[in-house]
Amino acid sequence: MKAISVLGSTGSIGTQTLEIVQDFPDQFRVVALTAGRNLPLLVEQIQRHSPEVVALADDSLLKGLEERLNSLPADQQPQRQPELVGGPGGLNVAASWDTADLVVTGIVGCAGLLPTLAAIRAGKDLALANKETLIAAGPVVLPELKKSGSRLLPADSEHSAIFQCLQGTPWADNARLSTGVPTPGLRRIQLTASGGAFRDWAAADLEKASVADATSHPNWSMGRKITVDSASLMNKGLEVIEAHYLFGLDYDHIEIVIHPQSIIHSMIELADSSVLAQLGWPDMKLPILYCMSWPSRLETPWRRLNLTEVGQLTFNEPDPAKYPCMQLAYAAGRAGGTMPAVLNAANEEAVAQFLEERIHFLDIPDLIETVCERHQSDRTDQPQLDDVLAVDQWARIAVREQVDRGTRRLPLTAMAA
Repeated sequence: MKAISVLGSTGSIGTQTLEIVQDFPDQFRVVALTAGRNLPLLVEQIQRHSPEVVALADDSLLKGLEERLNSLPADQQPQRQPELVGGPGGLNVAASWDTADLVVTGIVGCAGLLPTLAAIRAGKDLALANKETLIAAGPVVLPELKKSGSRLLPADSEHSAIFQCLQGTPWADNARLSTGVPTPGLRRIQLTASGGAFRDWAAADLEKASVADATSHPNWSMGRKITVDSASLMNKGLEVIEAHYLFGLDYDHIEIVIHPQSIIHSMIELADSSVLAQLGWPDMKLPILYCMSWPSRLETPWRRLNLTEVGQLTFNEPDPAKYPCMQLAYAAGRAGGTMPAVLNAANEEAVAQFLEERIHFLDIPDLIETVCERHQSDRTDQPQLDDVLAVDQWARIAVREQVDRGTRRLPLTAMAA
């Protein structure tokens, strides 16, 4: 039985991971949980899974969690009372918990970087669903993986698809994953993208885009931030950078393809021109399960793919005029060093400003580009962790300052007023 630590247990990745644990109680057990502010759900998870340790990002909430657990009726108490820890140090404790075999990293944003590094330094294998670990800190993380021997397994559906396809090649060498060394025999990666909320819009019509438009995904329901990233295609640009660090290909050989049906999750082209693809209904549970069960596969009762039901699979090249964030991500990846960290942080802050309706959707790439240009003269080629954390904070402040000074466009609500 594999012991699992779940970082971000009350978020989307965390709740799906715990559903898998419930579906396969003879395969997995939970030893550690970390969460943000959703105490009612966390208490339910503690009752159901009886972890050995629970960490809260905000240590001021520990007393409230303890009171909730103590007030449970005797017949609803967890089988064991977990150790409760809080703050950044507490997250690191849970991430590096001694009995854990695999750490699922579901904490969103750069907040997940430090606990992920703590897990790596403790020699834990990771199911990585936190893009920022490699995007912002790839030059820091890769040497740590090599030093500790930890294996970083991609839980993101696109990178999981690539990883799964590579298992079927004679060049598959799992020790090479996340070393930054090119995978032998791998010629090209094609990352598929749904195209997001604006895939059927003309580029000129984006002047009319509202928050409601950008957060309405045509295929599925996700968090607001990631849905906006999908609408701008920044999510795919960030995945290009992540794929570079995971599989070692240069940016000229990592492509983005619009695939509206979201059935093919990504493709690889091999040295002999063969193309391998991984297909399935769009469901994050499958890549999470593959990380948890790897190198085995577990039989599931889940819905099976029926291509006659799908009917057709279509593909288009992304329009650079409609998706300028995609080009910004490629440029930041090629610049390397601390530039991807600046890109990621600037995007997070710009999207937050958009969701608060302080800026227009089209201001997002403008803000990111300006901040990246400002950072060019200060870029560090071989950053340390402190460098990454410093530029992350600088980029967020730089975006806020620029918004406070005023932007070219106003949100639709402001224009209407």
